[in-house]
Amino acid sequence: MSKLRAKKIKLILFDVDGVLTDGKIWIFPAPSGTQQTVLEQSATAGAPSKLRLGGHAEDVGLQTTSLIEAKGFHAHDGTAISLARLAGIKTGLITKRISETVALRARDLKIDHVYQGKQDKLTVFRQILEKAGITADEAAFVGDDVIDLPVMRNCGFAVAVKNARPEVKAEAHWVTSHAGGDGAARDAVEYILKAQGKWKKAVDEYTAERGG
Repeated sequence: MSKLRAKKIKLILFDVDGVLTDGKIWIFPAPSGTQQTVLEQSATAGAPSKLRLGGHAEDVGLQTTSLIEAKGFHAHDGTAISLARLAGIKTGLITKRISETVALRARDLKIDHVYQGKQDKLTVFRQILEKAGITADEAAFVGDDVIDLPVMRNCGFAVAVKNARPEVKAEAHWVTSHAGGDGAARDAVEYILKAQGKWKKAVDEYTAERGG
């Protein structure tokens, strides 16, 4: 049943904390004079469009702050985002917190839809579906905590990471073998691409681009 659901997927959405990271949040005071946001830096350079990240600036949620919120991301997950793009599958993030670290990571990975500072993830999910022109059955969501359940209950393929809360695993269609921040997103992308018969071609294209 989960493979049948995975075959329909055209868009994979991820929570961030506990899914693309191990859930730990590191907050540091910003050095004096460095409170300019990533968005402001881009505007100064004359290229604000590069930081729209698939949504409007207000959706990205960047803000000036005297604190820096740092997160750790796994390289395997970054590769997974690239493989999904090569396979023609869009990607996105919906997260409750706001972090410029996330904005930078999303820009680097060319993620299509980025929404930070969103507690009502279901409303955002529906907005993304409308913008992407797809149905709920064609979207997957990868989550770890109860805030993710409304979207997981309404998407076509609900994935829980290995470290997800029991309530989340109980309602997921599939559970990853790796924990958040340790390759869980890679598990989800790989499962979907293999179900669609796109995995080998995506890997071949990825390695060819890098001289393989």
